[in-house]
Amino acid sequence: MNNALDPKVLAALKTYDISYTTVDCDPALADTAAFCKRYGFSPEQSANTIIVTSKKVEPAQYAICVVLATTRLDVNKKVCQLLGVKKASFADSETTVQLTGMMIGGVTAIGIPGLPIHVDARVMEQPEIVMGGGNRSSKLVLAPQELTKLPGMQIIEDLAQIKPKV
Repeated sequence: MNNALDPKVLAALKTYDISYTTVDCDPALADTAAFCKRYGFSPEQSANTIIVTSKKVEPAQYAICVVLATTRLDVNKKVCQLLGVKKASFADSETTVQLTGMMIGGVTAIGIPGLPIHVDARVMEQPEIVMGGGNRSSKLVLAPQELTKLPGMQIIEDLAQIKPKV
């Protein structure tokens, strides 16, 4: 069933001939940890989409970054290097919604035209990933190689670092 997907995500999936399945999800459980626990996915296969913005550069530069939930995006070094800026940070929720039309907890790299897409190489090592469906009521399940069909997509080594165990 794909009725729950955001229409622009659904359109992009069709345009780029991306193979996927969907999982309907309780919007209250859309955040990664709650979703994985409730729906039986592992954090190792959960691919989070993060919008990053440059700081103190006008006009601001943005990028889409996709990393596993078990890793932490290297904003201070790797993303700054990719954007060609000295400082960058996660876009706030208002900016994320403005750029993507998607709510936090449902943001996906699919269906956001005009921004570079940087995917951590660790994402590509997974047999299957789960990511936002463009809203908080659906998720996409797909082989990570399907992301290579997106224009502007690049696989980046060490875009993210493994989170230290606490």
